[in-house]
Amino acid sequence: MKRGIGSIDWKELGIDIGVDILAGIFIAAGIYNFALRANFPVAGFSGLAIVMYHLWKIPVGAATLLLNVPVSIFCYRYLGKAFFFKSVKSMLITSAIMDYVAPLFPVYQGSRLLAALCMGVLAGIGYSIVFMRASSTGGQDFISVAIRKMKPHITLGLITFVLDVITIVIGTVVVFKDVDGLIYGVIVTYLMAIVMDRILYGIDEGKMTLIVTEHGREIARKIDECSGRGATILRGQGTFSGEEKDVVMCACNNKQMYTIKKAVHKVDPKAFTIIMESNEVVGEGFKEDSKDLNF
Repeated sequence: MKRGIGSIDWKELGIDIGVDILAGIFIAAGIYNFALRANFPVAGFSGLAIVMYHLWKIPVGAATLLLNVPVSIFCYRYLGKAFFFKSVKSMLITSAIMDYVAPLFPVYQGSRLLAALCMGVLAGIGYSIVFMRASSTGGQDFISVAIRKMKPHITLGLITFVLDVITIVIGTVVVFKDVDGLIYGVIVTYLMAIVMDRILYGIDEGKMTLIVTEHGREIARKIDECSGRGATILRGQGTFSGEEKDVVMCACNNKQMYTIKKAVHKVDPKAFTIIMESNEVVGEGFKEDSKDLNF
């Protein structure tokens, strides 16, 4: 008789947990050991958790979990079961490391600028590692994904930027009351985006991929499963062999490109994949075409 949990891939789960621990150390070190004592606002739920720490001395990890509970309940139906539960796992591990592991490390007491730079790099690396496993640390990611599901014409980059600005302004007005701190908060947010851009091919810039394969429909189906992106199958013919093949064309943002690339390799390791930059992508799921242009 099969066990009820026999469908769990224990190897993948073990890798996920190991990756979450590694990412959690980077994120926690950046936030707790550099940003917390340097007194500048941080974007996202981590920023709100820092505000709660300064106001009521609630541990940053615990505050992040408290903020995530109502958001997780509200956003569950927009996220998909697999992504939701993977994100909850990452969230719990990161919060535990924030409160119980990061305090064991020395706290940086030097320049605020250097603290901001180190926080941006470390947290950017940590979040990128989490995203590479098709997970997230919850919080603002949940809100961004939920808004994107409800309003697919609004770009993820715009949603993230607006939420980041709101959090930084709240931290500045409520706690820090310091223009320099506001500037450092902006620097951190920008630097994190740059680091993630280098690791994940970018935050929200468009990319287009052409995949030459004999398994077009399987690859298109896998792309839809892993990223929610549609694809177009074209017919192609090799000039040397004369063989007909499928050419799968798909447009996506840069974060999704990493996941799609891995999915294609799983379906067809011999597929010929071309990845190109797209200066502008207009249509459902991307930027909405302007309706007030007159030609």
